[in-house]
Amino acid sequence: MTEPILSLPAARALHLAAQGLLQPRRRKARQADLLEAIRQMGVLQIDTIHVVARSPYLVLWSRLGDYPQPWLEQALAAGELFEYWAHEACFVPVEDYGLYRHRMLDPEAMGWKYSATWMRERRADVEAVLEHIRINGPTRSSDFERADGQSGGWWSWKPEKRSLEVLFTTGALMIAARHNFQRIYDLAERVLPHWDDSQHLQSKDDVQRELVLKAVKAMGCARAAWISDYFRTRPPRLDPETLVEQGALLRAWVDDWDDPIYVHPDHAALLEQAAAGALAPTLTTILSPFDPVVWDRRRAQELFNFDYRLECYTPAEKRKYGYFTLPILRRGALVGRVDAKAHRRDGVFELKSLVLELGVRVSERFTRDIAGALQRLADWHECPHIQITQATPASFGALIQKEVA
Repeated sequence: MTEPILSLPAARALHLAAQGLLQPRRRKARQADLLEAIRQMGVLQIDTIHVVARSPYLVLWSRLGDYPQPWLEQALAAGELFEYWAHEACFVPVEDYGLYRHRMLDPEAMGWKYSATWMRERRADVEAVLEHIRINGPTRSSDFERADGQSGGWWSWKPEKRSLEVLFTTGALMIAARHNFQRIYDLAERVLPHWDDSQHLQSKDDVQRELVLKAVKAMGCARAAWISDYFRTRPPRLDPETLVEQGALLRAWVDDWDDPIYVHPDHAALLEQAAAGALAPTLTTILSPFDPVVWDRRRAQELFNFDYRLECYTPAEKRKYGYFTLPILRRGALVGRVDAKAHRRDGVFELKSLVLELGVRVSERFTRDIAGALQRLADWHECPHIQITQATPASFGALIQKEVA
């Protein structure tokens, strides 16, 4: 059978279709749609920065439109999701717990996410935290008073917080719920009482195979070099060509690329549509920096010709675009970025910097698309008044400001 050949825009469309970002939703989101969106992505990365809505909420908004943010915490508390190190710290559908169990059983392979030294030198303290939870039930880090006189922050966690995180990485503790986005820890056997390693643990080879298949499915189409980043799988890695030979993956090509792309058989119909040029991206929306579409800088560059780097960890004087720039997706292309801040008390959504990519053609339709997406985002933040501080080009900023006035 002839292997399909896609144009680069068609490959983008296939990727966006798999991610739930091809076209606007036809109906208002329901609570079940939140879990389905996370299953579609495979994971939902967690980040706590909140100059705008925290990233997991924003990733979901890009796909669902307006929805009540508490739905996410409700899904976690209901046991439909769990938290663990997947791409990074992520919400993961609970049915995928077994795919991460081997990481918990070998925490020393998790790098900075686990401290063997802490576990060894402070074992009594760690056991005391575990016993506290066993006796007192679900516990927050804030339930332990700080006794060392230091200020907080990730660089200066109090001892109990360090112990909680070590126990979380080993799988002894799970996140039972969140309150005001603070983690509430509990014993794994209470959060997931039916799990039994002796009955449910898959082999490492089976887990590796399933993670490759899930990564390819989530991406819609994937070059071999993109696959391991999605779920941060470690060597030795499975060659996708092996899965093609087994009939577990499809192979296709993109114009001017020397290596193939891989597609999950569940997306065979989408692949056929993409190859025929029949997938039409019509959604315009704003993305989180931790959206799967852009979290792999190499993939964003190769697939969208979009050079994206999150600059919140860069000194202010060295930033090119801003503290927390949000990529702008418009009808299948990444066309710009906006550094925004929600001034919730004043009802103002400030666009501190709005920058279009070089070569982007501005038209009335383009302007309406971008203005509409920005206004929807501002309204969802309950900050309906958009204020543009700086734009490049400046003329585009003026057009947007007129459109949202």
